[in-house]
Amino acid sequence: MKRSLVKHCGRSLLGGLVLLTLVAPVAALEELRSTLDDQRAVAVTIYNDNLALVKDQRQVRLPKGESLLALREVSARMMPETALLRSLDGQAPLTVVEQSFDYDLLTPQKLLEKYVGRTVQVVRTHPQTGAETMEPAQVLAANGGVVLGMGNRIETGIPGRLVYPDVPANLRDRPTLVVQLSNAAAGSRQVELSYLTGGLSWKADYVAELNAADDRLDLSGWVTLNNQSGSAYRNARLQLVAGDVHRVTPAQMETADFAVRTLKAAAEAPQMAQESLLDYHLYTLERPTTIRENQVKQVALLSGSGIPVVKEYRLQGGNYYYRGRYGDLGRKIKAAVFLEFANTEKSGLGLPLPMGIMRVYKKDSGGAAQFVGEDRIDHTPKNEKVRLRLGDAFDVTADRTQTDFQKIASGPNETVTESAYRIVLKNARKEAVTVVVEETMPGDWQIVQQSHPHQKESARTALWRIPVPAEGQTVLTYRVRVRF
Repeated sequence: MKRSLVKHCGRSLLGGLVLLTLVAPVAALEELRSTLDDQRAVAVTIYNDNLALVKDQRQVRLPKGESLLALREVSARMMPETALLRSLDGQAPLTVVEQSFDYDLLTPQKLLEKYVGRTVQVVRTHPQTGAETMEPAQVLAANGGVVLGMGNRIETGIPGRLVYPDVPANLRDRPTLVVQLSNAAAGSRQVELSYLTGGLSWKADYVAELNAADDRLDLSGWVTLNNQSGSAYRNARLQLVAGDVHRVTPAQMETADFAVRTLKAAAEAPQMAQESLLDYHLYTLERPTTIRENQVKQVALLSGSGIPVVKEYRLQGGNYYYRGRYGDLGRKIKAAVFLEFANTEKSGLGLPLPMGIMRVYKKDSGGAAQFVGEDRIDHTPKNEKVRLRLGDAFDVTADRTQTDFQKIASGPNETVTESAYRIVLKNARKEAVTVVVEETMPGDWQIVQQSHPHQKESARTALWRIPVPAEGQTVLTYRVRVRF
């Protein structure tokens, strides 16, 4: 019995010794720091949805075996789960054991918070003599203020200057990715850190200038970059992806206008080269550029001159007044002004146009460029049309009247109405114009009488193209039968 007990105790002791061996602390690894001075190249690919891919190449010196490499000045908006460090030199294997992203940056408040429960020194200066005295204090709290334990009393607020013995290891002055590496051979290594980050975005802005006849325009496109990622990218190879990239979202989610003089500058600046990437378009800046932290920057994208354009006046109606008796439907209704041009090589473009705002200018009689309107365009492929609504015309107006309304048939399953309309189109300009009258029809409709021929644009839309003489007017009348 005693022998069995001794044997059992021996096993327990041995097990305890083994357990102690397993949890024995590993010797702390010295941290090696890598700054932007080690950077050899950086490439940034920015997507539309506040997302960017950063590829940061650095030359670092590593010892043999395990080490900690602190890669400083990475993006503060890095998605750490996407970070990947790999060797580019083809030498001995380099293995990543673990990595951590330290983005808690050093500030007076952060430093105070990290010292809760620890001791600091409070330095006071005598107001008459200037002599300094130092007293130890324990930081008890740092939420919405500071609470200090000093001797046998509690102090709120800071009664003097706080002196800290050191900076906590997990508090950094710059965003830092700390990587624990296993290196087969000591020496200089070329590595690349790639990761996705937020805080980098781009948008396209366009400036167009109409000629005197309103039938041609000069166009320049600019890319506006906005860097709020918490890091700078020096002499970066810049690429932009236009298109809607699908991203998996978590279950719970947390600029200045351009003057027309930029048209000439854009024509002289090198344009961005573009290519297809899967079902998106990739634009590459032909020269490296520096994107500084908290900076908005413009880069020339494209330019074209003498692009044929069509100006259109359009009067749009609603389908509600085909359902009842209304009479007067509006006086001095302003026609909307549209511009349309083809994105083709024949027109002087033929390039994929990223989504953005297009601002249009025109020179007045004195030669000064004046702003005449803007509109947002969607991603526009080659050989598609660009259509802009600039605003409402001052000199092209209309009076619309319902001249008749009657129910021809009314039953539980079908109602038939017939209504008539008179639209007086007025043109106060010194040149003739054409006004497109667009009427949205409900139900099953049929034009039974009209003063001008219409075009059935769709199942619910009728169009009339009405010439209106200079400083004159044209009257459009029509009668429509509608089945509901």
